[in-house]
Amino acid sequence: MKTERNADGAMRHREVLESLSGLLLALFVAMISSTVVSTSLPLIIGSLNGTQTQYTWVVTATLLAATATTPIWGKLADLFNKKTLVQVAIVIFVLGSMISGFSQDTGQLIAARAFQGIGVGGLQALVQVVIAAIIPPRERGRYNGYLGAVMAVATVGGPLLGGLIVDVPWLGWRWCFFVGVPIAVLAFVVLQRTLKLETVRRDDVQVDYVGAGLIAAGVSVLLIWVSFVGNSFDWLSWQTAVMVAGGVVLLAVAVLVETKVREPVVPLKIVVQRTPALAIVASLAVGMAMFGGAVFLGQYFQIGRGFTPTEAGLLTMPLMAGVLVSSTVSGRLISKTGKIKPYIVAGTIILVVGFLGLGTVDHATSLWLVGVAMAVVGIGVGMTMQNLVLAVQNDVPLRDLGAASATVTFFRSLGGTIGVSVLGAVLANRVTADLTTALHVPEGQASTGGVSALNLKALPPQIQSVVHTVYGDATAHIFLISAAVAVVGVIAALLLKPITLRTTIDLGARADEPATPETSVR
Repeated sequence: MKTERNADGAMRHREVLESLSGLLLALFVAMISSTVVSTSLPLIIGSLNGTQTQYTWVVTATLLAATATTPIWGKLADLFNKKTLVQVAIVIFVLGSMISGFSQDTGQLIAARAFQGIGVGGLQALVQVVIAAIIPPRERGRYNGYLGAVMAVATVGGPLLGGLIVDVPWLGWRWCFFVGVPIAVLAFVVLQRTLKLETVRRDDVQVDYVGAGLIAAGVSVLLIWVSFVGNSFDWLSWQTAVMVAGGVVLLAVAVLVETKVREPVVPLKIVVQRTPALAIVASLAVGMAMFGGAVFLGQYFQIGRGFTPTEAGLLTMPLMAGVLVSSTVSGRLISKTGKIKPYIVAGTIILVVGFLGLGTVDHATSLWLVGVAMAVVGIGVGMTMQNLVLAVQNDVPLRDLGAASATVTFFRSLGGTIGVSVLGAVLANRVTADLTTALHVPEGQASTGGVSALNLKALPPQIQSVVHTVYGDATAHIFLISAAVAVVGVIAALLLKPITLRTTIDLGARADEPATPETSVR
C-alpha cells in the first residue's frame, strides 16, 4: 500500500518522521561510535601502553576507512535498494564494534576500528542519501534540525557516556565499543518496520572498485608518511621521496580511472561544476579543521588539565550545544527563505573565530574562556556541515543524488582524516620535543622511562605534572592550524553563487508531477 502524499508528490510530515526514526537511530549509532571513545581514548591507549601516534591512528583508521568507502556506498545507493544498504552497513558496524571491544593491543584496536569505519562510512553517507530521496531541498532544512539534534545528543552524550563507562570499575573501557551494539540492532529493526523504498532495477550495474581502491591507497600512503615524517625519518629522505611520490602517482592514476569508467565512484562531471566544487573545497577545509581540532579536546582536558574522563565529557558540552542550536535555528530559517549561502558563509567565519579563540589556551586557561571558544566552534560547525551537503543535493538530479551526496561526505571525511593525522603528528612531535627539554634527557631517549606519557597513573607525580603542562600548552598550536585551514572554507563559501533551494525532489521536476519510483512508499 502506498503512503498518502501531498499534491506535489512529497510525503506528509508524519510519514517523513516515521521514515526518519530508523535513519536517525542509524546516524546516532554511527556518530556515538566516535564520540563515546573520544574522552576515554587517553585512558584506553594508556592502558594498552600506546603512543601519541597510535592514539592518532585509532581515530584516523576509522575516518580513513569511512572516507574510502563513502563513495562506494553512495554509488551503490544509486544502483541498489537504499534500505538494504543501510542495514548492511549496520551489520558491519556491529561486527567492528565487537572486535574493537575484544582487542588486546593497539595494533588490533586500530585494525578493528578500520573495519568498523566501513560501516560508519555507509551509515553517514546513506542516511543523507535516503533523506534527500524522500524530502525536497526546500523542506530539508526543516528536518536538518532533527539531524542536528541527533548529532548534538550523540556528541554531548557520547563523551559523557564514555567517561562514565571508564570511571565505573565494573565496566571498563571495552564497553565503550560494546555500548553501541544494542542501539545498532534497534536501528536495524526500526528501519525494517518504518522505511519502505522501492528500487529502480538496473541490469547494467558497474561499481568502480578500482577507482575507490586507488583513492584509498593513495590517501593512506600520504597519511602514513605524515604520521612518521620528522620522527621515524627525516623530511628530506628516501622514505619521504618514495611515499610522497607513490601517493601522488596512485591518486593521479585514480583520477585517470575516474575519467574512463562508465560509473565513476567520484563523478568528475559533478565535481567540476561550480557549486559542488566549491562546496567540496569548503567541506574539505571544515572537515579538516573540525575533526582535527575536536578530536584532541578530550585529550586536552584529561592529559593537559588533569580532569577525569567524565569531567572531560561535561567540559566539551559547549561545543555540542553550539552545534545543536545553530543547526536547528539555521535549518528552520533556510526552509523559510530558501536561501542557504548566507548561513554557510557566516558559519565558516564563525568557525575561524572559534578556533582562533582555542588557539590561545594553555594548561592554566580559564575554563570559561575555553567553553566560550568551543561554543563558537560548535555554532560554526552547525551552520556549515549539513548545509554544504544540501547545497550540492539541490544542484544535481535525483539519479546522481547518491554519488553527489557521498562525494561531499567523502571530501569532508577526507579533510577530517587529514586533519586528525596532520594535527596528531604536529602534536606528537611538539610533545616529544617539549618533554625531552622539560625533563632534561638526551634527545631521542624515552623521556618518560619507556612508559607512555598517556598512561599518567604509571608515571611518578613529578613527571605527571610536567606532562600536564606540556600537553596543555602544546594543544593550542593545533587549534591555530585548524583556524588557518578553516579560512580556506571561508573563501570557498564566499565564491558560492546565490542558491535558492528547489521545492521538488528531482531537479527540473514540476510540483504537479508524480513522485519517482525511487521515492514511492509501499
